[in-house]
Amino acid sequence: MKYISTRGTIKPIDFCDAVMMGLATDGGLILPESIPDCKDRLAEFSCLSYQELCFEIMKLYISDIPDDELKALVDKSYATFDHPDIAPLLKTSSCYILEMFHGPTLAFKDLALQFLGNLFEHILQGSDKQLNILAATSGDTGSAAIHGVRGKDKIKIFVLHPYKKVSPLQEKQMTTVLDDNVFNIAINGTFDDAQRIIKETFADIDFKTKHHLGAVNSVNWARVLAQIVYYFYASLAVCKEENADAVNITVPTGNFGNIFAGYLACQMGAPINKLVLATNENDILSRFMQSGTYALADVQPSLSPSMDIQVASNFERYLYYQCNQDSEKLLALMNEFKETGSITPSGDIDSIFAAGAANAADTKAIIKTVYEDDGYILDPHTAVGVHVAQQHQTEVPMICMATADPAKFPDAVNSAIGIEARHPILDALKDLPSRCETLDAENQIIQSYLTSNL
Repeated sequence: MKYISTRGTIKPIDFCDAVMMGLATDGGLILPESIPDCKDRLAEFSCLSYQELCFEIMKLYISDIPDDELKALVDKSYATFDHPDIAPLLKTSSCYILEMFHGPTLAFKDLALQFLGNLFEHILQGSDKQLNILAATSGDTGSAAIHGVRGKDKIKIFVLHPYKKVSPLQEKQMTTVLDDNVFNIAINGTFDDAQRIIKETFADIDFKTKHHLGAVNSVNWARVLAQIVYYFYASLAVCKEENADAVNITVPTGNFGNIFAGYLACQMGAPINKLVLATNENDILSRFMQSGTYALADVQPSLSPSMDIQVASNFERYLYYQCNQDSEKLLALMNEFKETGSITPSGDIDSIFAAGAANAADTKAIIKTVYEDDGYILDPHTAVGVHVAQQHQTEVPMICMATADPAKFPDAVNSAIGIEARHPILDALKDLPSRCETLDAENQIIQSYLTSNL
């Protein structure tokens, strides 16, 4: 399998080169040249453990890592999870919940970033190469990425988060990691500002090459690949349980990476009838799915801060397919969006998508309802998903992705049900020392900080 850019000007490259490149050197996003068809393997896949399924799906996309080494990477990556099923399913009154928060940082990002951290280490092993990771986070990616690479040789990581716009516990999870290779930066701005700085820095090819920059955000193809796995895992398990032909899956999303992995899983043959996109007040993606227009608005603070995003970095990957893989047409759309803040692509939105949004009142109400009905506590991001899932209930079984442990957002949970959600991993952070630099959201300032710490 070879990899190309959505913008069409890089030569096809191998998987490991794609991982190290992160954002394509032409400014586009990396995708495989083709999408494997797994429709005739669903019965086989349904009998596999999470790790076994992960290996089988990943090796379809990876031709430059021997199978035994890939299997070892997978096994090592998921050994850090505290549940034997890795991503267990449970049934509530309204839908199935896929718990994706049993990794070391209690968020779904661990499912990809534990693998990516080990993958970086594997690629660098035995070489004289160095990797300096530059990442932006709206909350969970930062801590998951840090925990994926902390203490690893030949790797440094610089994480930008919006100052005081992540939850206090999310901030603690990042800033209390004091390993010498970890640098936390709080920027005076929004997540979109942090993401803009990342893209501008990676677009400076001389700077990127000179300083060996790499990406862990979902612009990195390996992130998306690891996320494809749980769509197969969950859909096959519920189909078996319900004796159903397909399921619907609701995905709380802000950056379009998680649900794009679901889109690819559908193209590969996963038994999914609908992908229901759920957003909070920052609803650029749900508005697009409902109207066909992708238009900027101001970022609104919410109870679900990891989704407080307007410019979804993975959206370009979906647009590439909507443009029938025409890179020139895609680039024209991306330039138009950069200039005007709004585009209306001519292609039809895939019928597999549905969408909805939830505000703060909706979020609190559904946390309260699910707790009263099932004794189960939702984190606010998952609550957004369950609220939207209920708007799209049919006879088809519904799964909602639970993206974080509720203890990461105690204030939101407490405001909804009067209970303080807690977790021992988070309790242990309370009195730990922290380290973080606060900087203005300007590219030159961030680049200067990087070069002074390399």
